[in-house]
Amino acid sequence: MHRTQISFTNEQMTMLRTRAASEGRSIADLVRESVDRHAATHAAQPDRQALIARAKAVAGRFRSRAKNRNVSRRHDDYLAEAFR
Repeated sequence: MHRTQISFTNEQMTMLRTRAASEGRSIADLVRESVDRHAATHAAQPDRQALIARAKAVAGRFRSRAKNRNVSRRHDDYLAEAFR
């Protein structure tokens, strides 16, 4: 394990002390758990910039074979119809 120093606001420290006391845990344990949760949440999400780049790369590469060629103008109407 590595030791580090972190600064918290008064409100954060009060919350941490209260929660640690009520759960019988250390503040360090609560912080480690929070870091683990944060890392797991962000690791599961794809890179937003990479997704945007992929979407831009395929834009305009496909042609609609639909009978109605006004899909871009009436997409809301068609979507509402599909969910009826």
